Amino acid sequence: MLRIVQKNNTAQKEVPPMPLQYVSITDFSSPRQVVQMLSVLYDSRGTKALLGVGAMMSRKTLNSFPSKWTDIFLPKERISEVFIWHNRVFNTLHYADYEKLDLLENLEKATTWCKGNLHAIQLDMAWPDPALIKAYRSCHPDIKVILRVSGVALDCVNNDPGELVGQLVIYGDAIDYCLLDKSMGRGLALHAKTLLPFARTIADKLPRLGIVVACGLGPDTVHLAEPLVREIPGLSLDAQSKLRKSANAKDPIDWPLAETYLRKGLNLLASG
Repeated sequence: MLRIVQKNNTAQKEVPPMPLQYVSITDFSSPRQVVQMLSVLYDSRGTKALLGVGAMMSRKTLNSFPSKWTDIFLPKERISEVFIWHNRVFNTLHYADYEKLDLLENLEKATTWCKGNLHAIQLDMAWPDPALIKAYRSCHPDIKVILRVSGVALDCVNNDPGELVGQLVIYGDAIDYCLLDKSMGRGLALHAKTLLPFARTIADKLPRLGIVVACGLGPDTVHLAEPLVREIPGLSLDAQSKLRKSANAKDPIDWPLAETYLRKGLNLLASG
């Protein structure tokens, strides 16, 4: 870890490492798809960004309750198949529960299904109890925690960048990334001008916290993140619904579209 040593040698200050940067695709369903996208990653030069390999899970699918997503999300028994171990992948479980029921217990159960190959867990919920997230993190110090800040979560802080940071501060070191996502899987277009005040304030007040954007990104829209990439060091990208021709997250990913998005996203980060 990099250290800054004062000239008088009387004190040292730890400098937190920059968060890992990644370009993520949510809804992989086979390891073959991961290998295919890794080939795109290696063809793209100029960035050290990782391939974010995302899989969805909800409280209902975790506990085998009836859900409209049961036949759409990758079965929990197969999630570990797509979470291959590779030095250029960032395996991320997206865990959704808007009611936040039995949260700590369910996060532990969800983590177990990943069978040791989990790099990060994304919390798709508005402002979970910080004490529970801190407890989870204390048990899994090597698993990064990504807190999704949706339109609902922003409404809770009056869409104010200062209030947002004030809420994030409560989580302390228990979270590693803040994902700004007003689209919430609906494919709504990213508006950089709207997100920039939030991203700027986070970068200024919480420089150790990684920033991710995920608002309707895809092969035809990833360029909309350019103002954010240009201004926010280490910004990461995440995409889901726009990787289908239908823009419907219930349909399978169109992998040629995903490949184009990934290539363009990596090139965008390299140019930033």
